[in-house]
Amino acid sequence: MEASTIHKALEIWTLQTLLDVSIVLGMAAMALALVQQYYRSLEKLLTLRVSIEVWKVTTTLVVDVLLAVVVAAGYLVLNPDIMADIKIALPFVPAATILFAIALVLRLFHGGHHLSHKNFLTSLWCMFLANILNIVGFTFVMEAPAKEYLQAHPSPFWIFLKTQLRSNVNLELSQLTFLVAFPLLILVFLWGFRSALGTLKKNDNEQP
Repeated sequence: MEASTIHKALEIWTLQTLLDVSIVLGMAAMALALVQQYYRSLEKLLTLRVSIEVWKVTTTLVVDVLLAVVVAAGYLVLNPDIMADIKIALPFVPAATILFAIALVLRLFHGGHHLSHKNFLTSLWCMFLANILNIVGFTFVMEAPAKEYLQAHPSPFWIFLKTQLRSNVNLELSQLTFLVAFPLLILVFLWGFRSALGTLKKNDNEQP
């Protein structure tokens, strides 16, 4: 086997694994954001105020870091070359990436860290919908029954999903999804950048 073939196979395996792992991390981020009452119950076991503050920061930071990794992975695979190489559920995974990005911006710059703020709930809903899209896409499209199974048990339903909604099979839908999802993701990034600048200016004005 040629070195170029091995290199390409390793690249595809790495990218596919990264995408699969990011789907799991997205579920973990939502789960950790949901269990606020559990965090509060654990706080009662802490006696020092410093340790309580560190605990609050840590539980918030972990969710943000996971979301950032998920969004970064989603952006990485959302390009025509990679979409043609690995199996990405269309339009499920790209749409989920956009929702995760919105949730991250809401948490970082629009009060989404605070349980009492309306954007905390909005960010949770974004994560919930994103995970539903990822779960459906992963289960029914990316990991649909294998060719050997369908040869023994033909199913128009599964064959349609495998041949029409996978990015590396339906290149036309792949390109259409990219042309829609990529600009939307860039708009979310620009919104986040503008929100960050607004936060910096606000903090600068508040300083004596």
